[in-house]
Amino acid sequence: MGKNLEAEGWTKQFTTSEPRLSESVELYQSLGLEVRLEAADLSNENECQSCLAAEPDKYKTIYTRKKVTSNQ
Repeated sequence: MGKNLEAEGWTKQFTTSEPRLSESVELYQSLGLEVRLEAADLSNENECQSCLAAEPDKYKTIYTRKKVTSNQ
């Protein structure tokens, strides 16, 4: 899924859980960015596999991009 998101202008930030998840979403939005949350990718070798595998629904990956504005 990462390649498709990159093509749409999304940049992967990091994978986390609460309370950092909500704090980070709020921070990125306050900076004027769009935020998208995706399920953590268990195949990503850069993430902590034991944590993600134990509670996969608990962790989300944050993606951001500049807000798309329409010229209407």
